[in-house]
Amino acid sequence: MRRRYRSTVTRDLVNGAIAGAVATWVMGKLTTYLYDRENQSARQAEDEARGGKTAYGAAAEKTAGLLGKSLNEKQRERLGSAIHWALGIGTGAGYALLRRRFGRVGKLGGTGFGTAFWALVDQGLVSLLGLTPSPARFPWQTHARGLAGHVTFGTVTDATLRALERV
Repeated sequence: MRRRYRSTVTRDLVNGAIAGAVATWVMGKLTTYLYDRENQSARQAEDEARGGKTAYGAAAEKTAGLLGKSLNEKQRERLGSAIHWALGIGTGAGYALLRRRFGRVGKLGGTGFGTAFWALVDQGLVSLLGLTPSPARFPWQTHARGLAGHVTFGTVTDATLRALERV
């Protein structure tokens, strides 16, 4: 019984990591597409609020600072990208575990999960950690793009998990 449980947990973690990677890639494509087509004044307001840095770039700088290191722009982008991918893959793995163990999470599906992640992390935690200014500093387009991206992330994660479970 214990071996079977471990096997299920391992399979969920692996499938979730795969699903999280797929969803991170799709989310990136969508949010880049939306950003590139946004109103120029909204893009400028967002860039000014961020000080030209993404939340992942800010996380990279804070991480390096904790280790007593400093980063150049290329290193910040690379470490920021690694943090972004690690968060997406880890979130996919976490969702896979929650989905199987708590039926209500599965009933909400990826859409509910993506929405909750956007509300808790994108609209709250990144600001509380000092990675971005308060959400009030950003134009509505930034929030709409973030919501669309996270709903897509959740939906793709859930759909990928369902496909992997059929294999």
